[in-house]
Amino acid sequence: MKKVSVVILNWNGAELLRTYLPSVCRYTCGDLADLVVADNGSDDDSLQVLREEFPQVKVIEMPVNRGFAEGYNIALKHIHTEYVVLLNSDVEVTEGWLEPMIAYADQYPEVAAIQPKIRACRRRTHFEHAGAAGGYLDRFGYPFCRGRIFDTVEEDLGQYDTVADIFWATGACLFTRTKDYHEAGGLDALFFAHMEEIDLCWRFHRRNKRVVCVPQSVVYHLGGATLDTENPRKTYLNFRNNLLMLYKNLPAGKRRGILFRRKLLDGIAALNFAIHGKWDNVAAIYNAHLDGHKMINTYYKERSVHPEKKVPYHDISIVWAYYFRKKRYYSEL
Repeated sequence: MKKVSVVILNWNGAELLRTYLPSVCRYTCGDLADLVVADNGSDDDSLQVLREEFPQVKVIEMPVNRGFAEGYNIALKHIHTEYVVLLNSDVEVTEGWLEPMIAYADQYPEVAAIQPKIRACRRRTHFEHAGAAGGYLDRFGYPFCRGRIFDTVEEDLGQYDTVADIFWATGACLFTRTKDYHEAGGLDALFFAHMEEIDLCWRFHRRNKRVVCVPQSVVYHLGGATLDTENPRKTYLNFRNNLLMLYKNLPAGKRRGILFRRKLLDGIAALNFAIHGKWDNVAAIYNAHLDGHKMINTYYKERSVHPEKKVPYHDISIVWAYYFRKKRYYSEL
C-alpha cells in the first residue's frame, strides 16, 4: 500500500483541473502517493476531462455538491493510506513538495497535521492569503498567519523558513494522519465551507496533538477561485463559522466573555462595511449571527468543558495590533 493519498475536491472546476493538476501529477511520486479527485456533483465537463486527460488519477464521484467539509469527509471514507493531503484544486505544487512533510510526520508521531509554505500564484514572490507560513488565532478568534495579517501579505524573503508549531494549517494544502482525521471527527459538515480547517486543528490540539508548518515544502495557491474575498456569501460563512468554532472549542470559563467581545468587534466590522456602502456584507454579518445562534444548540453536548490546553496561541488582539499599533508583519508582534 502507498503511504499517502493526495485528494483534490472538485466542483465545476474543469479548467482548474487542466491548469493545476498537471503539476500534481508531475511532482508527486507515483510509488509514494495515490492521486484522487473527489468530484462534488459537478455539472460541467470535469469528469470527462479527468477520464480523457488524467487517466492515472482515481476518481470518487458524488451525485450532489456536499460542500467542502462534508465532501472531504465522504471522500476520506474511501482512503486507507497512513497519510492524506487535502489539496485545493487551484494549487500548483513544486518538485519535492510532499517528501519533507512525510519525513517530519514519520519522525514526530504526535503531529496530526502539517502545512507547507503557501505562496501566491498571481504574485509568486509573496505569501498567499490562505495560510502563508502557518496560521494562528488571537484572543478573540481572529485568524492570522506568519506572513499575512488581514490584507497585508508579506514578500517571502526566507524570514519564516523554520519549522514552527502553529495553531492551524490551511485547508488549501492540509497534510494529516488519516487516523487522526477520523478520530477527531473530520471536518464539521455544518460549516459547509470556511473556517472548517481551523476548527479541525483546534480539535487536534484538544487531543494533545501538534500542528506544524514545514516550509521546506512549497506550493502556490491561486485563492479566491470559488468566492472572492468580499463576496457576501464568504463573509456570511466566515462570520457564522467563526462564532460556531469559538462556541465549540473555547474553555468553559472563557467562552462567554470572549463571545461577547467578539460580537462587539463584528458589529464594528459591519459598521465599516456600511460606511463603504457594502450593504450586502452588512446583511451577511447580521444573518451570520442570527443563524449562528440558532445553530449553537446543535453543539450543546459537544461544547468544551475541557481544561485549556497549551497550544501555539497569541494572547493579543490582532485588531488592536494591526489597526491601532500599526503592526503589519507577524515578526513585529
